[in-house]
Amino acid sequence: MKKKLVFATGNRHKVAEVQEIIGDRYDILSLKDIGCEEDIPETAPDLKGNALLKARFVKDRFGYDCFAEDTGLEVDALGGAPGVYSARYAGPGKDSSDNMALLLKNLSGIHQRGAQFRTVIALILYGETHTFEGTVRGTIAHQPSGNGGFGYDPVFLAVGNSLTFAEMAASEKHAISHRGKAVVQLLDFLERTMDGQNASDNGCD
Repeated sequence: MKKKLVFATGNRHKVAEVQEIIGDRYDILSLKDIGCEEDIPETAPDLKGNALLKARFVKDRFGYDCFAEDTGLEVDALGGAPGVYSARYAGPGKDSSDNMALLLKNLSGIHQRGAQFRTVIALILYGETHTFEGTVRGTIAHQPSGNGGFGYDPVFLAVGNSLTFAEMAASEKHAISHRGKAVVQLLDFLERTMDGQNASDNGCD
């Protein structure tokens, strides 16, 4: 039977993306799957803080070991904005189209459009907390292009690529993306740690 992992998010796009990256080694359960209908407050001043808030909320309220993540688009010319406010850049409605429109408006006339996507994952496992981080550098396109992905993917061009994340096949994006890098670190850690725990439970050295 496949192991199950609780992912402290209600974002179905993120659940699907992480499941694609992890493959069939684990089943990913969302907040809805464990009966959590609450919108967990993300009040920390940085990505790591928000990831920790979400993971601890699930552990404290529901008792599950779990992981959570927070992702930000950090644009050089905007002093790192939208950053921790990426999902609600244009307002609390978290509308991706509005967020991209505001971003492009704020970059109007700016030629230096360097940026990075950054993901921080917080994992609570066996009473300990661990964090993992993935980053990908790129630039912001002048207009959205592509129908894949989600969030700011239609305007992000990773270094060395002529396609936005939204124009790439999912496997191509996962191989280089911020979330892909962080999830691979998480998966490597889980396999080493859980294999060691299973060996210990079986009385092995």
